Amino acid sequence: MRTVGVEEEYLLVDDEGVPVAVAPAALALGGDPVPVGGIDELPAGSRDDEPAEEIPGGELEAELKQQQLETSTPPCHDLESLAAELREGRARAGRAAGRAGAHAVAVATSPLPFDSTVTPDRRYRRMTALFGLTAREQLTCGCHVHVAVDSPDEGVLAIDRIGVWLPVLLALSANSPFWNGEESHYASYRHQVWNRWPSAGPTQPFGTASAYREAVDALVATGTILDEGMVYFDARLSARYPTVEIRVADVCLDLEDAVLVAALARALVETAVNDALDGVPAPDVRTELRRAAAWRASRSGVRAELLSPTTFLPVPAADAVAELVEHTRDALEAAGDLERVAARLERVLSEGTGADTQRRWRAEGLEGLVEKAALRTFA
Repeated sequence: MRTVGVEEEYLLVDDEGVPVAVAPAALALGGDPVPVGGIDELPAGSRDDEPAEEIPGGELEAELKQQQLETSTPPCHDLESLAAELREGRARAGRAAGRAGAHAVAVATSPLPFDSTVTPDRRYRRMTALFGLTAREQLTCGCHVHVAVDSPDEGVLAIDRIGVWLPVLLALSANSPFWNGEESHYASYRHQVWNRWPSAGPTQPFGTASAYREAVDALVATGTILDEGMVYFDARLSARYPTVEIRVADVCLDLEDAVLVAALARALVETAVNDALDGVPAPDVRTELRRAAAWRASRSGVRAELLSPTTFLPVPAADAVAELVEHTRDALEAAGDLERVAARLERVLSEGTGADTQRRWRAEGLEGLVEKAALRTFA
């Protein structure tokens, strides 16, 4: 069974729901963090040459902005263990934020207006100087799923085949309808903000690990990004761990939605590798269509049409989700995840994602919305 681990980023807010720059205090009071920015964000020269065997879990980590905290789970074989680790990570972030006089909230963008503060790190300051408003406005919280692979070549086989399905994961995780005090009219406005980075988004198939390596090196060589840590593909090889890292999802308001995204991500990787071994070629879909599918998922969530991952024509969101389940059914059954995934999908399709929940709460005002989101984060 492939292991799966999850990194979650949370927004730090005060009692009025306004983002506050207390991450340094929260980290100091909440335990020893890993290096600023997280291991996968370190410059290439400071990484270990050999990948670690496991993803360490539970540490509180700094992010680009002082209004954020990140946690990560260890690798998990089953969804019950993953849910327990996610719950403990959220509780740890909540305790640390509380000691710093704030609240940790699982929303992917701030509903209330904010001024963000860069973490005092030389690399982050260089990013801000180089990317200007893109970096200054980059206060977004994502959910990154790590799925174990046996080798970089196996990882690239997976990356080449899962990309057309990732917009459905984005739609299911959508949890950022508000931006800086306004209704964005997107289910995931985080996706719109995040894709301002020059290296973010979908990729064409690479074919081999060496071709992937050449593409990454060529991108870094342009000088447009600082280092390999800024290779923000929707799915990439982890620079440190033996995993495929899927980075397309919003941080989920409900913990069970994060479990759902992780289960589907693992099933996608397993299905992709099996297809490759059976000689099934990677989908030959132009990047323009891949970007259009992601944009539509960001705009609509599960409340309108998505692009079918097989035809790239508009279909009801429930039909695109059904295609994803059918595509990964064997892997979900083999992992023992199908029943849990099906039940959660039924609920998401009927009640909506975190974006829909936030909009329902909007009637109580943005401050009340954030207060409810803070409580739901730990439910």
